[in-house]
Amino acid sequence: MSLTKEITDKKVNFEFNKEFINLFSKKIKDNDTNFLNRTLKELHPSDSADIIENLVPENRSKLIELEGFNLDPEIFIELNESIQTEIFIILSIESIANILKRLESDNALKILENLDEKKKNTVLDKLPPKNRFLLREGLSSPEDSAARIMQREFTAIPSNWSVGQTIDYLRENKELPEEFLEIFIVDSNFKPIGTVPSSKVLRASRESKMNSIMNETQVLIPVNMDKEEVGHIFENYNLVSAGVVDKDNKLVGMITGDDVFTVLKEEAEEDVLRLAGVGDEEITDSIFQKTKRRFNWLLLNLITALLATWVISKFGATIEQMVALAFLMPIVASMGGNAGMQTLAVTIRALATRELSSSNFGKVVTKEFVIGILNGIIFAIITGIVVQLWFKEINLSILIAASMILNMIAAGLFGILVPVSLKKFNIDPAIASSVFVTTITDVIGFLSFLGMGAYFFYG
Repeated sequence: MSLTKEITDKKVNFEFNKEFINLFSKKIKDNDTNFLNRTLKELHPSDSADIIENLVPENRSKLIELEGFNLDPEIFIELNESIQTEIFIILSIESIANILKRLESDNALKILENLDEKKKNTVLDKLPPKNRFLLREGLSSPEDSAARIMQREFTAIPSNWSVGQTIDYLRENKELPEEFLEIFIVDSNFKPIGTVPSSKVLRASRESKMNSIMNETQVLIPVNMDKEEVGHIFENYNLVSAGVVDKDNKLVGMITGDDVFTVLKEEAEEDVLRLAGVGDEEITDSIFQKTKRRFNWLLLNLITALLATWVISKFGATIEQMVALAFLMPIVASMGGNAGMQTLAVTIRALATRELSSSNFGKVVTKEFVIGILNGIIFAIITGIVVQLWFKEINLSILIAASMILNMIAAGLFGILVPVSLKKFNIDPAIASSVFVTTITDVIGFLSFLGMGAYFFYG
């Protein structure tokens, strides 16, 4: 039985079980580098990274420091950022530089981004001039641009080459990417004029000219395009790779589907964190950094809560007259808040995927208005019946039913209007929308419930 098969048998739901992690840890303590190197080599880099991540910090540190242990760069890039940071402290500058030299430029850039400025410059100085130039160029680009996720290794050939010349070039050139799906065809100014799938090259005759079998239709990415926009383009056109061009339309790099998948995943995670008010928080951030990032959000929530409390205080006499109002008003506010968050989540997703536009905005708002009415009526009937059975007070049942309808309509409308308005002011709707929507539904819920109660029934 092969080692890979043995290890696969030790996996449970794609995670290594405790028994195997204990075995691996014992081999670390025994300094059995042959077993350790062989085990990680026979696994997929992602699985090898899982093993290292599941080690206790003490064993992980000893593994990295073991003489004769080789940390494969492909494994290193699969580790999560907190573990990478931990390993950076242990590795020498030369070791980090050696890892970077063996990686494609986009992966090397990701690693460099996680180093502090001093260490970053020291590592760069240890790299060959060509690597150093490419990585410094990448680091000088905006953080969210296509330049940060593109790889500078790609396959480009002149348009007048034959298929035979191209095949010979691909076999002999050692500096080409290890894997590529497309070959870029460029003119004399290195501007891309088409692409040829590598499979098409293998099937064409050696005498055929590359420009005769190329696809002239191609999607090119400007080097300064926002990487989230790059993700939308890949999704819209079902791309697996795309060329990146500079301001002079010259080919400078290539973006592949796996890099875009990572971007979309990061953007989705970022939006979820922002909805919760924790921004771009990382697990490796210090207590002070985490506290500072959360403070503004919590302060804003406190201010809005005080606003809702102030509204309630204006109806103190009404509440004293009918204590049941105090028991029931959280129901109206809570239902409105939850309905608003449902609409908000759908709207933010629609904005992120560009499904919501000026052409369909009116239709979407109308739809949310109707949904608010229907949900309002349904839950007004349910709540009204429950209140009637509980308090035997018809006025109270009518009051909460009417308030429920009004607040559910408001929740649907503001759940879409708030994020769209913030977007128009260039404010990320994922950051601030939830607190505004919750405040609006709370205030409208309290105003409608207590206001109508004071005016029509208990004033």
